[in-house]
Amino acid sequence: MKQDKTMKKTTFVKGAFIVTLSIVITKILGILYVIPFHAVIGEKGGALYGYAYTIYLLFMSLSTAGIPLAISKIVSEYQTLGYYNAKDRAFIIGKKVALLFGFICFLVLMLFAPFIAKWILGDLTGGNTLEDVTFVVRVISSAILVVPLLSIYRGYFEGHRFMTPPSISQVIEQVVRVIIIVVGSYMMLNVFHLSLTSAVGVALFGATAGAFTSYIYLVTKRFKNKKHFQEKIRDVNEPIITNKEIFLKIIVYAVPFIMIDIFKSLYSYIDMVTVVKGLVQYAHFKVSDAETVMSMLSTWGAKFNMILVAISTGIIVSLIPNLTRSFVKEDWKDIHHKVNQSLSILLFLIVPMSIGLSFLSKPVWTLFYGASKYGPSVLSYFVFVGLFTCLFTSMVSIIQVLKDYKCVFFSLLTGVILKFLLNQNLISAFYKMGIPAYYGVITSSIIAYFVSFLICLIVLHVRYKVKYEASVKNFIDILCGSILMIVVLFLLKFVIPIYSATRIYNIFIILIYTVVGAFVYFLFTYRMKTIQHIFGDKLNRFVKKKK
Repeated sequence: MKQDKTMKKTTFVKGAFIVTLSIVITKILGILYVIPFHAVIGEKGGALYGYAYTIYLLFMSLSTAGIPLAISKIVSEYQTLGYYNAKDRAFIIGKKVALLFGFICFLVLMLFAPFIAKWILGDLTGGNTLEDVTFVVRVISSAILVVPLLSIYRGYFEGHRFMTPPSISQVIEQVVRVIIIVVGSYMMLNVFHLSLTSAVGVALFGATAGAFTSYIYLVTKRFKNKKHFQEKIRDVNEPIITNKEIFLKIIVYAVPFIMIDIFKSLYSYIDMVTVVKGLVQYAHFKVSDAETVMSMLSTWGAKFNMILVAISTGIIVSLIPNLTRSFVKEDWKDIHHKVNQSLSILLFLIVPMSIGLSFLSKPVWTLFYGASKYGPSVLSYFVFVGLFTCLFTSMVSIIQVLKDYKCVFFSLLTGVILKFLLNQNLISAFYKMGIPAYYGVITSSIIAYFVSFLICLIVLHVRYKVKYEASVKNFIDILCGSILMIVVLFLLKFVIPIYSATRIYNIFIILIYTVVGAFVYFLFTYRMKTIQHIFGDKLNRFVKKKK
């Protein structure tokens, strides 16, 4: 029988690479589809899509966000200890818990969709209607019936350190979703000549169809490879662990992860209920213009930040089971190493990407969405929200693995309170200073995420004696390399224009600037041995072998 190469256990760095690569691929697909999708539904449709998707993400956080990572953590813990019976029962109980939470959230969305629409729009007129928002919220609620089970299977695979199948499942999910979004919305408007709301509804249903297809793939993969999950690495007298104890452990482990996603969703929710009203009231925007900016923050601009968030997600997914094993063994030296390594890898990848995307905001936005009054300006600054989101999410996840739940809650709550207090105040302040008012919204997010990130860093240092000398040194090199990259790209502007009114030309402009920038950055960090320090001995051996 031919061996299934996807069912191989991975180390932290290799696992992080596999997961990150798959997530980046899915996010690239998620970015590419917005070109035809934006052309089909426009800014008004984008705002409607953003309303429903923001609510969906909030309720997904309630129903499933913490469960897969909790299952991954528990499976890794029990596998390390040799508690194989408890490990399998945790998987079964996890499915039941996720299904229950998912069904409850589905019912709430279906029944209370009109009230949710009223909270979002209030008394505003001139844009999407209450009926439109009610309809799309009900459509997206169907995904919550499927995604919980899918997420449990992913957590189960990842807990065994089988990173490839769940990574493939993410690509499958996104491919199906993108096809339905693009083809379905186009057919609703141009073939069946139905309303814009119907087109957005079909696009949102793509989340359900993609999740179901991905779920079938993982169920089949697990059934065909049962022996890989039955492997015993230790022979111990397994203690009696009741289902109640396993259930409580799932809840205890899941709640911090759920909190992380809920509080992150609250950032979007705060924007959703304050940005349009704030821009109209304090900056004298028209409702249509304010909804356009909102669609850029919630849908169109957010698509680019997904690439950055994908990198942190890949690192976190691989880090959780590996860090849990070290924590169970009380190997503090390895924990300190993994914390610094994950932080360094994250900074190495997202800092130059953020700065480069900000620099190329005008040709990038024009390529994807065409000429825009606000788009390039929003993207050039909004991309840094993605950077700080990645840093915050990674650190708070590490704190969660170390079971410091008070710190998790405090850092999350502090960020949301800051976001809530600053949002409309900064809109008004920036408008009075002559700065684009929507920069106030973006600044409030950056401040909130940075403060939460800083709290986590301080706690790791004070309570767990984690030292950051290696990360700081790497960050200085990364920042210098990024600055050098931007200087070279700025000089390149005198040779090759950075923007063209013709969308197709912007492809070549972006490619040229990306290749030159990446070459400068990687050459600098390689010469400074930053890459070698971050990625370790395996990279050094690989380089020597190639030489």
